Amino acid sequence: MTPKAKAVPAVGERLPYLLGKLKTPRVLERLEQTAATARAEGWPYEQFLEFLLEAEVFARDASGARNRIGHAAFPAHKTLEDFDFTAQPAAEKPLIFHLAQLAWAQEHMNVCFFGPPGTGKTHLAIALAIKACQAGHRVAFATAQQWIDRLEQAQHRNALDAELRRLERYSLLVVDEIGYLPLERQAANLLFALVARRYERGSIIVTSNRGFDAWGEILGDAMVAAALIDRLVHHAHIITLKGKSYRLRERGTGPTPAIQTPGLRPSA
Repeated sequence: MTPKAKAVPAVGERLPYLLGKLKTPRVLERLEQTAATARAEGWPYEQFLEFLLEAEVFARDASGARNRIGHAAFPAHKTLEDFDFTAQPAAEKPLIFHLAQLAWAQEHMNVCFFGPPGTGKTHLAIALAIKACQAGHRVAFATAQQWIDRLEQAQHRNALDAELRRLERYSLLVVDEIGYLPLERQAANLLFALVARRYERGSIIVTSNRGFDAWGEILGDAMVAAALIDRLVHHAHIITLKGKSYRLRERGTGPTPAIQTPGLRPSA
């Protein structure tokens, strides 16, 4: 008796299984239609493969960006496209969009936004940080007081150094609202530790309603303030916003008092 010939799988029959093992669902979704188009138009093998892999990579990048944005804990989703540059001419649009290219983050530089309340500091800080998330950077956002609370908790666990090391995994930290409340000396020391640990290792965006000349008062120690500022601005872009508060302007009230220009100039 002649043994039966073993059935040969049809061409492409095992592709769903193989693509599933490789965890490439977007390739599988587009496979049939793309293969038909490739056959009809005579695509080279390389073009067919590139088209499918591009779809998978783009989808993974988008998913990764969403995860990084969610993990960053932004208080709101803000974009540069939503920012009203006509109402805030001190935020030079070419400069802000240059910063959105993120060369400064690659070089472990910082960005400092100063200005009265409601002038767009936090909006721009979040928008740049979201750009960083979309470019693959790990980002964490918190107010100055929230960062201090976090470090105080670590200190109480005798784990401050471990927490600072863990934060080094983030390419960018956003420290919002420095200066809204005065800090006790221990809190100022913790904020200094955070900035000093990231010096030339990672980037920081800070926002403040007070110029550098007032930071000695805010931190309760002029020497700590000077040391912190020195590390923060050595490699930094400094942007001072002016004018009325967006929130107050919408209510039809008068201008917000102007902030003094920061007292130190950054090095390139």
